Amino acid sequence: MEIKVKEVPCEGHEYSNCDKHIAAVHDTMDVLSGKWKITIISLLGFGKRRYSEILKEVTGISGKMLSRELKDMEMNLLVKRTVISEQPISVVYELTDYCVDLLPVIHSLAEWGTKHRRCIVDQFKQERTEVSA
Repeated sequence: MEIKVKEVPCEGHEYSNCDKHIAAVHDTMDVLSGKWKITIISLLGFGKRRYSEILKEVTGISGKMLSRELKDMEMNLLVKRTVISEQPISVVYELTDYCVDLLPVIHSLAEWGTKHRRCIVDQFKQERTEVSA
């Protein structure tokens, strides 16, 4: 598979605009940093979850790390935590309206990830075919 180079959308713009753009990307990456936040947002994009459900569905995350990530996400207004006072008491997490704006971006990342995986697999197959020929 041949990889085509596309024209860069920001090319030709003033440096100050580029600098602002990069600063905004940096700010976004600070909020979404780490291994788990985007995965948790993606999961909560399908609806509210109890803590234990998130822990089961996010493969590989520890309880301590999940608690830390959820607290950080709540502080950054990405997640809303609701305590349900029925017996037994439970806690439900959901995306804030503010965070829902990120879902199209995360969907685009997922699409790109699928395309990238296909590209890498195709490249690997092509290389194996060339070696065996």
